[in-house]
Amino acid sequence: MSDDFTTDQREREASGGHAYGRYFEEFEEGAVYKHWPAKTVTESDDHLFCLITMNHHPLHLNDVYAAQSQQKRNVVVGPLVYSLALGMSVSDISGKAIANLATEELSHPNPVFHGDTLFVETEVLSKKASASKPDRGVVKVHTKVLNQDGVLVAEFKRLVLVPKKNPGA
Repeated sequence: MSDDFTTDQREREASGGHAYGRYFEEFEEGAVYKHWPAKTVTESDDHLFCLITMNHHPLHLNDVYAAQSQQKRNVVVGPLVYSLALGMSVSDISGKAIANLATEELSHPNPVFHGDTLFVETEVLSKKASASKPDRGVVKVHTKVLNQDGVLVAEFKRLVLVPKKNPGA
């Protein structure tokens, strides 16, 4: 191990590494972050997620059952779509978070199918410094999930508690 090895996130970022997340001051209302990379959802992803969460609904796991549904094929389970979107946004939104405080208005207006590629973008709606703790603030964001055709397949708002870079400023 080298003598200049450090595990401190600020020191590592100062070395030129990609900043992971943002401090409170770095969020701007109205900013939109187009998260990268996108993710193609495979049948394996969907089945594994269903099995580890014990969601055995046949619409997600059974081709014969799904063929008789209104979609005529398997539909990716909604919590996987939400989890992927949340995870894809971490490096831009909550990588420095103290806590995720709430998720609001989660909806799935259109289905996701095996083989769909999800693109995620997040808009900063508001930010408010904490009145009781000067080293942090709450950021409210709106995340949208679109498939490869630009169709909205999920969206949600969330409140994230993030630290300030300069708590005394």
